[in-house]
Amino acid sequence: MSDGVPDPKPLPRKTGRYMLFDHIGQGGMAEIYLARATTDVGATRSCVVKEILPLYAGRADFADMLIKEAKLAARLNHANVVQVFDLEREGGNLYIAMDYVEGFDLAALLKKCSKQKVKLPAELAFHVVSEVLHGLDYAHRAKGEDGKPLGLVHRDVSPSNVLVSFEGEVKLCDFGIAHANALAVSSGEEPSEAIKGKAGYMSPEQANGEPLDARTDVFAAGIILWELLAGRKLYRSDAGPLIEQARAAEIPELPSRGFAHEDDLRAIVKKALAKNRDDRYASAAEMQRELDAYVRKASLGANPIKLGDWLREHFGEDLLEQRSARERAAKALENAPVIHPKAQRTPPPPVVTYKEEAPQSVSLAAMDVSPPSVAPSTKPETADASKVPVWVWMLLAAVVAAVTFLVSRR
Repeated sequence: MSDGVPDPKPLPRKTGRYMLFDHIGQGGMAEIYLARATTDVGATRSCVVKEILPLYAGRADFADMLIKEAKLAARLNHANVVQVFDLEREGGNLYIAMDYVEGFDLAALLKKCSKQKVKLPAELAFHVVSEVLHGLDYAHRAKGEDGKPLGLVHRDVSPSNVLVSFEGEVKLCDFGIAHANALAVSSGEEPSEAIKGKAGYMSPEQANGEPLDARTDVFAAGIILWELLAGRKLYRSDAGPLIEQARAAEIPELPSRGFAHEDDLRAIVKKALAKNRDDRYASAAEMQRELDAYVRKASLGANPIKLGDWLREHFGEDLLEQRSARERAAKALENAPVIHPKAQRTPPPPVVTYKEEAPQSVSLAAMDVSPPSVAPSTKPETADASKVPVWVWMLLAAVVAAVTFLVSRR
């Protein structure tokens, strides 16, 4: 899912037990890397590491909130939720490790569709939203070891957090991060543009800073459905601050697209986007049931196989290029020798390999090795006899003796 964002730090480098080797994006509060991790049995796996920006990682309140929420998110294990399996602090770094989904996030996919003038079929759009609702329902109902509900609310259901794989999987990511995200926005510090943009998918109660429940995620899923069907953003950037539009929650009529039983579809969207949460679907499961019933009625059904086939057909070249790049990078890491500082007697070249303790830059594409620069000497070099091995003197003596014997025979 690389978007060509320049890496802020040299790669490859180690963070905890993860070797970061490809910078694949930047979120509102984290740098995002493709990494390789070594398991307890010595196997390696690809994963995503989100390294929290120093601005937030250094704040105790933010770090505590993030750790608490991520621990809850790590309990989630569902086909429509990206698995979080590690959260650690190393020195001043705070990072989260999660499963890698090979494909696109929905925002990137829609940009590719627009750029290449490829339309996302309606049946696939319905399928994506239905899968998101399935994942949300599971998370909302999740319980802890004591049998009590975890009370998880995603708070940031947006296209950038919906991942679509080339196998046709749809997964929701960043459970446990959005709550900390909200803390960053309310801290008085200037939030990044990426965080500001999240307001475009907020429920009115979230935009007003009210206590939240599962229905705020239902509203966000309703926005995604509205945008996929309308082919544009719900809130316009030229209509004032997004946060103010979210508070007002003035939802335009869904444009007609000629779908069968379109009034039924409009009713679903309208209920999901009701300004008063009491008028909304009470759960993600309730909205999913009605959406799936409409899809069957309108004969617009789809499945993971159909979604995966469509993605490979239109964006298969991207898949092959990404796989090749990752394979080259991973191979470069596996072949690069590790130099331990204590074993070094001379300074290493500036770009050759990496140390386990302090990673150095390495060319991932061609493993080009820059030779160390040597300052020209101003004195002629002379041999140091004291450093010549003993066996060399013995060999030389034997040669001299042989030559003397041959000369004497003449």
